[in-house]
Amino acid sequence: MNMYLIGALVFWLAAWALNVWLSNLKPTRLTKLLVPVIFGITLLVIWEWVVRGLEVKAVLLPPPSMIGTAFVNNIPTLWADFVQTFIKGALSGYFIGCGAAFITAIAIDRSPFLQKGLLPVGNFVAALPIIGMAPILVMWFGFGWQSKAAVVVIMVFFPMLVNTVQGMQAQTAMQRDLMRTYAASYPQKLLKLRLPAAAPFIFNGLKISTTLALIGAIVAEFFGSPTVGMGFRISTEVGRLALDMVWAEIVVAAIAGSAFYGVVALLEKATTFWHPSQRGQD
Repeated sequence: MNMYLIGALVFWLAAWALNVWLSNLKPTRLTKLLVPVIFGITLLVIWEWVVRGLEVKAVLLPPPSMIGTAFVNNIPTLWADFVQTFIKGALSGYFIGCGAAFITAIAIDRSPFLQKGLLPVGNFVAALPIIGMAPILVMWFGFGWQSKAAVVVIMVFFPMLVNTVQGMQAQTAMQRDLMRTYAASYPQKLLKLRLPAAAPFIFNGLKISTTLALIGAIVAEFFGSPTVGMGFRISTEVGRLALDMVWAEIVVAAIAGSAFYGVVALLEKATTFWHPSQRGQD
């Protein structure tokens, strides 16, 4: 058997035993961090050695070392793509879409007519394939970041809307009766009861939208963009069979998406620390 494959098997068994031992220890911040880190390193090492052991061509699956080299050698290009796709397209569409969904959810909560009429239409629009909407929006808004932001708005609007509307209805009958007993106005009910009760649902919609925003911006770039952007670079490098650069872009997208999700999760923990869903967590 190839030495690379033997090494991959031995490394996997050793890492498996180490992670099992760490998992059986008393949970601490260190062990919670070490287990996924060791697991991730194990995957990369096995990937490297298996690809080299089986002599897989780089055009099919480059090893992590080649991807890392492409990443380091193309940092200026990757940064320009990141700014174009994530900062300009994904973030702008995320804030516009989620903000509009939040305001619309308050209007729906206030109006039974909108709740019965708009939500079914929203579910229909949410089911439309983005692969079909993206070229239309690129034709409407041009090849700049504006068309990518428009795609992101459509992708994040309805998940955020549905979660917020559901959260607005998360109060108990006793809580609603108490507010009526106090003769609270709708703004008072909204600020003191409905929005605090809906906070976990709102943050759930925000977290779902973090990944949808980046995916939408990248997919939209496949249908037309200036000569910069993650989607543009991926489609171009695939045509050149430069799979190491494609994977480098995927790494950038994964890091950006994970960091974005983590920031929203930390904001949720800091904002809703009082909620039962957050109490008792480290």
